[in-house]
Amino acid sequence: MKIFLLLFTPLFIFAKVHYAKVEPYDSVVLKSAVSALVMEVDLEAEGSMVTSKRVIHLDDGLDKVNLEDSKKSVVLLEKMLNINEEIATSLSGTVKRQEGYYHRISKLSTASKTQKDNAYGSFTSAKTQYLGIREKIVSLEKQIMDMKYKVAQLIDSIAKKSVMLENKYLYKLMVRKGDFVNPGSALAQVEDASRAKLVLFLEPEELEQIEQKIVYLDGEKTEYKVNKVWRVADEKFISSYRAEIYIPAPENSFSKLVKVEIK
Repeated sequence: MKIFLLLFTPLFIFAKVHYAKVEPYDSVVLKSAVSALVMEVDLEAEGSMVTSKRVIHLDDGLDKVNLEDSKKSVVLLEKMLNINEEIATSLSGTVKRQEGYYHRISKLSTASKTQKDNAYGSFTSAKTQYLGIREKIVSLEKQIMDMKYKVAQLIDSIAKKSVMLENKYLYKLMVRKGDFVNPGSALAQVEDASRAKLVLFLEPEELEQIEQKIVYLDGEKTEYKVNKVWRVADEKFISSYRAEIYIPAPENSFSKLVKVEIK
């Protein structure tokens, strides 16, 4: 009796098993945009979810004084502008009357040369005054524009001296009260914990028809998909491609290790 051994090709190719850590969706290091002394640091907030709070305060005392003075300067300049505009309106009427009088008397043969010269002098004097006021108005408008720009700069500078967090996880504070920071100095590491992500490194064959594949987490079928794939091989894992799967934020904590299969 002859025995034949039949070799069967497997009907299923099992998906490669990956393990990924549940990470916050995004992580950024906040850096200072200004030079200033660190006045306050909320050390109690470090390592917690911050709903709405200032966690770092840089010295903005002089900026606030300068801002109030600059706002007052804008008000005063606008008052001066209004006064000069009223003067210009009044002088405009005077110029028209003097011009009309000069044109009338210049045509009269009975008027003496002195009368005509005086009329012309009054007209040109009024016009010169009017143009001087108009020039002052333009100068005041420019001063107001410059001062309003200064106010905007100061408001921006004050805002940059307070690190306010809204629904962010404060992972690490990198400064302490009494430190002096310059532009570019690291202040804090903040994470967007509103959702989470799984980072995988997939082999080329795993990327084939990736959009149609199902994601299994810890052996359970899910509705998740591979949301993002880098089409250039990773610098560290040179034969693999980075991929990310976005999932809801965990109820307890991040950093849990999850078994991931894509098939």
